[in-house]
Amino acid sequence: MKTFSATPADIDKKWIIIDAEGIVLGRLASIVAMRLRGKHKPTFTPHMDMGDNVIIINAEKVQMTGNKREENFYWHTGHPGGIKSRTKAEILEGKYPERVLTQAVKRMLPGNRLARVQMTNLRVYAGSEHPHEAQSPEVLDVASMNSKNTRSA
Repeated sequence: MKTFSATPADIDKKWIIIDAEGIVLGRLASIVAMRLRGKHKPTFTPHMDMGDNVIIINAEKVQMTGNKREENFYWHTGHPGGIKSRTKAEILEGKYPERVLTQAVKRMLPGNRLARVQMTNLRVYAGSEHPHEAQSPEVLDVASMNSKNTRSA
């Protein structure tokens, strides 16, 4: 018996749409990261980009447990004394609420070149509208997978 290793001809990518309204951030990010890598497929090959294309809508309505909305995101401008911070609540209520979900997924992927390619298969939208109807995405109901995935606010 020989170990199976996928080639680019073996890869079958699907389009998945996920509604993030009421879903807990970390649980959603881990499911999306798994889908982007392709670990849900029986033919998973670690060195190939075989994950699905994932569309996330209603990113501004994602939930967080505990005091996580008040925790900070830090970044550095590159200048001396240039450390900046914002709370997740400020980012969600600001101009780009999809960044919280994008960063959560990015940090659950490995830090290599393949992960950067896999992140291009993720599309996150703050509202319920998206321009990918032509791809006829399949709906993935994350809320019904586990009762802990949703949080009643």
